[in-house]
Amino acid sequence: MSNGRNSRVPGRLGGIPRTPLLVALAALLALSLAGWLLWDAAAGGAADDAKSPVAASSATRPAPSGPSGKPSSARPSPLVTPSKPTAPASRPADEATAAAPVGRPRADGPLKGKVVVIDPGHNTRNVDHTAEINRSVDIGTGRKECDTTGTSTDNGYAEAAFTLDVAHRIRTMLQDQGVTVSFTHDGDRPFGPCIDERAAVGNKAHADAVVSVHADGSAVGNRGFHVILPANVRGGRADTAPIVGPSKELGARIAGNFVRTTGSAPSNYVGGGTGLDTRSDLGGLNLSTQPKVFIECGNMRDPKDAALLTDTTWREKAARGIADGITDFLRG
Repeated sequence: MSNGRNSRVPGRLGGIPRTPLLVALAALLALSLAGWLLWDAAAGGAADDAKSPVAASSATRPAPSGPSGKPSSARPSPLVTPSKPTAPASRPADEATAAAPVGRPRADGPLKGKVVVIDPGHNTRNVDHTAEINRSVDIGTGRKECDTTGTSTDNGYAEAAFTLDVAHRIRTMLQDQGVTVSFTHDGDRPFGPCIDERAAVGNKAHADAVVSVHADGSAVGNRGFHVILPANVRGGRADTAPIVGPSKELGARIAGNFVRTTGSAPSNYVGGGTGLDTRSDLGGLNLSTQPKVFIECGNMRDPKDAALLTDTTWREKAARGIADGITDFLRG
């Protein structure tokens, strides 16, 4: 055994116990490595988020809308500066094109090759564009406003929301029969379209049938549905003589099926109990060159009718009645 001053003692390094020093060095190295990994992950994650389509989508997604079409109180993402979109002017009627059909008609459907245009009445955002929808357009026999806001129930369920919901259901049912279905709009416009443009969509599509879906805003106690048929009018661009007959047949088929599927009675205030009404003051009918009708599915201002119109089960029945009426007409 050595007893020299500079001799090494087992288990010590430079006079310091070896084991605690090694542990301390290992801990320091681990902390350094962990810090580097965390920094790299954060930097890489930020870069990946910037490229991610999901992140980009959520950063630019507009605030959700409520039933009225107005933005809800949800605040927009702080990643973008929101800007108010500029509403495009309504296109001339002769340039109107139908909204692209969603989904495909059944390839082996019995009504393959038939074309139907569904016109969901009004637009939930018309209320924000009163100047645009109040301008007058030619309806052949005179002039009327481009569009209106439509009505609503006392609880605020908008006619425009109702018509779009029913239109979507009708489209699915018709496509199952092989019918090609287009809309005049699909809630994808800031306002409108104007009534002359709506008529032009059906004309340009050479539709076998066109149906405009609505709900009325009459007095309390006025209940039931009615189908509006084009009168025989001629003036300016309007000439309904060729479509009066087939439109009346289309309307009668829809009325009969609507009673059968919904159990609703024909209007007690329009049409003398027949469920059919003929009018010459609607541009959507006057300017149509294809068989076309409007249907007022009920009165939103009457509590009993409103209870039906706001019920999803009843709306499915309403859509079925309209779709069955259309398919009956298409079969001849």
